Amino acid sequence: MRPRLRGRLRRLVPLGRNGRGRQPAAPEGRGVAAGTFRALRHRNFRLYIVGQGVSLVGTWLQSVAQSWLVYRLTDSALLLGLAGFVGQAPVFFLAPIGGAVADHADKRRVLVATQTASALLAAALGALTLSGHVTIGWVFAIAAALGVVNALDIPTRQSFVVDMVARADLPNAIALNSSAVNAARVVGPAVAGVLVAAVGEGWCFLLNGLSFAAVIAALLAMRLGPRQAGAAARPLRAVADAFAFVRAHPPVRDLLLLLGLVSVVGMPYAVLMPVFADRILHGGSGAMGLLLGATGIGALAAALLLASRASARGLGRWVAASAAGFGVALVAFSASRSLLLSSGVLLFAGFFMMMQMAASNTLLQVLSPDALRGRIMAFYSMMFMGMAPFGALGAGTTAERLGAPWTVAIGGVVSLVGGIVFALRLPALRQGAQALLAAHEVVAGEPVETAAPAGVRPDAASGSA
Repeated sequence: MRPRLRGRLRRLVPLGRNGRGRQPAAPEGRGVAAGTFRALRHRNFRLYIVGQGVSLVGTWLQSVAQSWLVYRLTDSALLLGLAGFVGQAPVFFLAPIGGAVADHADKRRVLVATQTASALLAAALGALTLSGHVTIGWVFAIAAALGVVNALDIPTRQSFVVDMVARADLPNAIALNSSAVNAARVVGPAVAGVLVAAVGEGWCFLLNGLSFAAVIAALLAMRLGPRQAGAAARPLRAVADAFAFVRAHPPVRDLLLLLGLVSVVGMPYAVLMPVFADRILHGGSGAMGLLLGATGIGALAAALLLASRASARGLGRWVAASAAGFGVALVAFSASRSLLLSSGVLLFAGFFMMMQMAASNTLLQVLSPDALRGRIMAFYSMMFMGMAPFGALGAGTTAERLGAPWTVAIGGVVSLVGGIVFALRLPALRQGAQALLAAHEVVAGEPVETAAPAGVRPDAASGSA
């Protein structure tokens, strides 16, 4: 490790007496607490998971209902893609600023503010829809406003996890948080499909607005220790510092690039789901709920599998295999004309999608210094959510010309190629990741061979970030 690099990282990661950072490792546990659900022994995290779980069901209600509302109002694949673009593009452009805020502000206060704003926007869309005054213009305007809120909320929420659990439980907490997201993905679309068919989209929006009360209450009920604020910095300078860190460390950079590629070419299949459900599989909103629910079941299985792991060992290979597997699943989905077969294929698509997303999240948090975590997770948000709207817009345009199946198939092939290229780079990334962890001074014990881009040893992955 070069002395200059080690010195910079020491300044970024304040060390305690044990040389491993300010937060002590979690005590050893037994039974369930030491296994799949061990992060739930932390009261604050239990509160967060319960509140977040309720809120996320509401979020999926709104997501499905909004897609169907746009499709009902316009009957256009292009405008479906444009709606996705308008709602998520702000994350790409503004998330780095949100990450800088997360690194220097009180995260709980920021999250209470963003969740309140999201609730008000959902209620407004619900009122417009139920009153019969909703137009595609209103849908786009509210989606854009919600995107601005998410640009601040997402990096703050991602980096807040480490404040609720001991460092030893961080990978498990990330996986359990992903499990909550995907449990909601199973319930939300299925309920939304029934509600949209029975009472229309407006009630889905109102229920989503009410669901935010759960996570706001959970945040207010937490008992958090004194917050150590980051040094004040100009927002653009803070973003530039984080960008320089990413560019200088290939393991972090390549994880983000692969995630961005798959988000652009692969994730837009979800935007075209109304087209598949209606025109190709001839099932309507109920079929759309079933398809999205199948995706959620697969994703939930992946998140629980990650939660059961004791460390981040081997996650680099999992990231590569998941990107490739997701691509294969998309090609198979594009060729299916059976609702049952399509649902089965989407189980695998959801599994591989979540495995790549959650494994990348874990590795990035493990490799990120405390002082930069909010901004690094902002880049994660940019790649995962911020790039998706560009893919959605492109997918909508392509689907108008080539059709939805060919659009999804092309995205699948590109995702497959991206996963293969990443796998070929793993050996070269291992050394850089191990050097980065050594610079954090969190590696202890005998070296253990890892998978790579993370280059993470089991003790490092499970013991600190």
